[in-house]
Amino acid sequence: MRLARTVLVRLSLVMPAVALRPTSALVGIGRAGSGIVVVAVLVFGYSVRIAVGDNNPFDYFGYFTNQTSLLASVILIVTGVLTLRGGRISPTLTLLRGMATSYLLVVALIYNLLVPGTGSAPPWMSALLHVVFPALVACDWLLLSDRAPLPWGKLWLLLPYPALWLITVLIRGATDGWVPYGFLLPERGWASLAVHIVGLLAAIIAAGALVWTVSRTRGIAFEQRSGPRL
Repeated sequence: MRLARTVLVRLSLVMPAVALRPTSALVGIGRAGSGIVVVAVLVFGYSVRIAVGDNNPFDYFGYFTNQTSLLASVILIVTGVLTLRGGRISPTLTLLRGMATSYLLVVALIYNLLVPGTGSAPPWMSALLHVVFPALVACDWLLLSDRAPLPWGKLWLLLPYPALWLITVLIRGATDGWVPYGFLLPERGWASLAVHIVGLLAAIIAAGALVWTVSRTRGIAFEQRSGPRL
């Protein structure tokens, strides 16, 4: 009787971990698979541009959407592989993931409010990059628990990258006339540019504050664990 009880106790300790493994596998595959799909879509989009004679990578990857989607995809692939291998999610990777999530929230917001339409991209591609992918990344951040709380003192790290992107875009707009979005056209005047630039940076900080706040919620637990706090 005692032996049977001991076996049952040991099984009760082992079974939860075994039952959770398929969940971690699905999360890892979902993350890595989503990242790979989006990278493939970006490559396809560039091949379409090449086919029509527009093969300038600085134009194609000058779009904030394309840059941040590529960044988020790489982070998702790395996170997914670590999830599949049962590795720890480092604080730096968690921070990068939170930053990418913030950027994609702004991408979705700007696309739906300021620049609706598909431009030169196929409608399905625009929907994937501006709606579906940001929603997936946001749900991944919101629902799953393998993320340490992000320190508020690092919220400012959201700004250097978009600020550098804006400076580059404005220089190009003033020199060769190319800008990725109409609201950044130089002929709109400095007042309009200033309003849109401040609004964009403010939106990024607001999205980041939301992502930072969500990092303090529990989410749905599975066997993967995050590393120590930043």
